[in-house]
Amino acid sequence: MGVNVSVVAVDAGNSKTDVALIGTDGTVLATARGGGFQPPAVGMEAAVDVVAAALERAVAELPAPERAVAELPVPPGSLGHVSACLANADLPVEEAELAEALAARGWGTSVEVRNDTFAILRAGVDEPRGVAVVCGAGINCVGMVPDGRTARFPAIGRISGDWGGGGGLAEEALWFAARAEDGRGEPTELARTLPGHFGLDSMYALIEALHRGAIPPVRRHELTPVLFATGAAGDAVAAALVERQAEEVVAMASVALTRLGLLEEEVPVLLGGSVLAARHPRLNDRIAELLAARAPKAVVRVVSEPPVLGAALLGLDRTGAAPEVHRRLREQYA
Repeated sequence: MGVNVSVVAVDAGNSKTDVALIGTDGTVLATARGGGFQPPAVGMEAAVDVVAAALERAVAELPAPERAVAELPVPPGSLGHVSACLANADLPVEEAELAEALAARGWGTSVEVRNDTFAILRAGVDEPRGVAVVCGAGINCVGMVPDGRTARFPAIGRISGDWGGGGGLAEEALWFAARAEDGRGEPTELARTLPGHFGLDSMYALIEALHRGAIPPVRRHELTPVLFATGAAGDAVAAALVERQAEEVVAMASVALTRLGLLEEEVPVLLGGSVLAARHPRLNDRIAELLAARAPKAVVRVVSEPPVLGAALLGLDRTGAAPEVHRRLREQYA
């Protein structure tokens, strides 16, 4: 007798890893959360070990009949299809490498790896059809249609033509504020509000604190909300950065829609990631306005469903599960 698990869903981001074990009828049998998935920082095998630890915790939470069969560590081939949506799987070659690494663990009968943006997209649509733009620490966009075609970008920073995201916006805000204070650039309230956030009285003090580590680099993301607040208060420089971010989101979405032949169709365009989920009116409303001019039938909304649901639905798509199985799974995450 095998374990009654149809899909092993994995959503692994830089800060956390979620695993869900899905039964053949769409029931969520068990879930677990683990640490961040960071192959560039720790190496491939150590990153996969993080997934393995979360998976073993999920197996330990299985209902009694399944738990009796699924001894720990997880027996080779004892689980179903592994549907993994992973951070740092930015290129198809990286997806293939990560799929090989997961398959080598032998957890399930098959493995498919996608970039984690696909999980956000699939979580927000009833069928695999639409476009998602994610603006968190960075920015990314993917699109998909039921026949299997996808649209995507490398999304690995400035070398791939990207602009913005929380990290990028913070860097831009610092650049303009520094030049405003020393006279190289136009005046902006950012020269006051950015250092003020950290209790400092000048950009020079903030630059020194960042450079010498008194303020750790990880705290730079705190400057993005300051940028939005400064723009909302009427600062022209800050407002222009918010405007450009809206334009970048719409540019990515429009290109993805065009590649998939969806520009003139009614189609979901989903917004995700911390910057867009914050629903800053000046940003999100402007995105909707600009996109309406490029893709009048697009339906824009912010994704609220958890990405691990998207990974699970992609797994059910792959295994050919019936529509009622998809519905039952989604209902449990409502």
